[in-house]
Amino acid sequence: MLARLVKFPIAVFSALSAATGYVVFCRTANAGILTVFLGVLVLAMGACALNEFQDRKLDARMARTRSRPIPSGDLSPGIAITIAALLLVAGFLLLWLLHRSAAAWIGLGAVVWYNGMYTYLKRVWAFAVMPGALIGALPPVIGWTAAGGKPLDPHIVALAFFFFIWQVPHFWLLLFEYGEEYEKAGLPSLTRLFSARQLAGLTFIWMLATSASSLLLPIYFLTASPWVSVGLVLSGLWLVWEASRLIGKYLRTGTFSPAFRSINVYALLVMALLASDALF
Repeated sequence: MLARLVKFPIAVFSALSAATGYVVFCRTANAGILTVFLGVLVLAMGACALNEFQDRKLDARMARTRSRPIPSGDLSPGIAITIAALLLVAGFLLLWLLHRSAAAWIGLGAVVWYNGMYTYLKRVWAFAVMPGALIGALPPVIGWTAAGGKPLDPHIVALAFFFFIWQVPHFWLLLFEYGEEYEKAGLPSLTRLFSARQLAGLTFIWMLATSASSLLLPIYFLTASPWVSVGLVLSGLWLVWEASRLIGKYLRTGTFSPAFRSINVYALLVMALLASDALF
């Protein structure tokens, strides 16, 4: 129940991207990797729990979300908001006490953007994911800053840009499965504005952009090994192939979950390649 409240897989992904930013800066393995991972994990779990509290009435309208702890009645809103507050405070303090205060403030800024802006903007604007994608771009900046880097360094901005671009098709691929539920719940959705073929075409373009953005990483010297650069190119070409299947096979069969898994796997591959380059 707690794992569902804090959207544990999403929180782990944010923590992994923060750890990647940390490793890319310090280029060595130390205890800071674990502490920044833990700090961002706890902070992200708190933000996700707060989001479930904020969206509890909307969640009750959709089959995909009505089994979540609050709308299902497994957890009262009061307990949920208390858990969220404790996690947010703990995550902020972990980053503040164990790393630079700037990292903690960037983390808090991500929470404010997610819970104070994006959570409400998505209720009125079908393209809310565009500004909302900034949330996914900040965790690697937190890790980089926690390790001693400057948050506006062009190197980490290139990595943050990759995650910013990646998050848009990541969300849009979900619309193929759940767009109608969003519409029934009264939420604006691109499925109301575009046909499946048009949405597939838009997502295809953004998947290509995601692949292209990863090529900035070697250009900005985030990799030292030519083999890692080759790995980034090959994984990018694989994503392009998956994108072509989106407007081909997946669109014909109406099965889009493989494309959603692929873009998530791709982000994990990029993080693994960057980490291996820095550590080995």
